[in-house]
Amino acid sequence: MKYLWLKRLASLIIDAVILTALMWLISALIYPLIIVTNSFILFRYWLLLAGLIIIVYFTYLEGKYATTVGKSVLKIKVTALEGKMGYKKAFIRNLSKIYWFPLIVDFLVGIFAAGPDQRTMDRIAKTLVVNVEELKDEE
Repeated sequence: MKYLWLKRLASLIIDAVILTALMWLISALIYPLIIVTNSFILFRYWLLLAGLIIIVYFTYLEGKYATTVGKSVLKIKVTALEGKMGYKKAFIRNLSKIYWFPLIVDFLVGIFAAGPDQRTMDRIAKTLVVNVEELKDEE
């Protein structure tokens, strides 16, 4: 299982790089409009917008494809323990990713309170991250 946690961490880093590039692109497009309209007050809401983009990215990709770009690269995916994987389960399991601190707390509480297999939000959403190869072997 430690190997799976390393894959999960590496996939999170890949997704963070993609999200950072997306944020830079949005900033580059919006900044000239802010200057022209003298709307610097919009920067007060940048962290809220960033959190919303993060949640939408993870929820959409995991809800529709059960994986993100980072997870696909490392051949892992999210599965539902009960029913089908969908947007609701994806949203619940990714709520802690809105900012870094809740994600760290989610990880630590999950490891120490419930065991090494799942984060706390995975348990609440009834989801599990698995190696794609293991799923193929079971079929």
